[in-house]
Amino acid sequence: MTASHNSGTSRRAVFLDRDGTLNVEVNYLHRIKDLVLVPGAAAAIRSLSQAGFSVIVVTNQAGIARGYYDETALHTLHEEIQRRLAAEGAQIDAFYFCPHHPDFGGACECRKPAPGMLKQAAQDHAIDLTHSWLIGDTSGDIGAGSAVGCRTILVRSGYGAQAEAALGSGITPQPEAIVDDLSAAAGYILSHDHG
Repeated sequence: MTASHNSGTSRRAVFLDRDGTLNVEVNYLHRIKDLVLVPGAAAAIRSLSQAGFSVIVVTNQAGIARGYYDETALHTLHEEIQRRLAAEGAQIDAFYFCPHHPDFGGACECRKPAPGMLKQAAQDHAIDLTHSWLIGDTSGDIGAGSAVGCRTILVRSGYGAQAEAALGSGITPQPEAIVDDLSAAAGYILSHDHG
């Protein structure tokens, strides 16, 4: 897990899953040529930042454990995401990733639905998790957010439509809202968050 900047004041965050939420889902994305941000991503992130939220990516990256790519490739991709967002006046405040997979090295505390990345980010950035949000496209995302008291939103992009179909099974915590994409999720937060 890695992070970028730090602050000593307590604050709120919006945690974003990466693949399928921030960028178009590509299995084991690691090449810049395959990176496509979801439509409206920069505007959504900019609006959340302007509302006073830290915007932090929390992403499972089992491709590292599987040997498909290394951490250098991942950091290069994240730098490209920042470059594209910056071109539209937006930025991610920190990136956290889990490089593990239970079939390749055993269990860990950071692979969603485990909440390790969120807990680490809260510690690093003095974030109040119970006044924060998590946006993602899988039951694992919703589980991680729910485990630490975040309000959660499932987006239908990426794997979200399949996750929505499975919600009736009772296996996964229910998100507060289900919306089409990151732009809609940002709009929901801005209209339903009361500090």
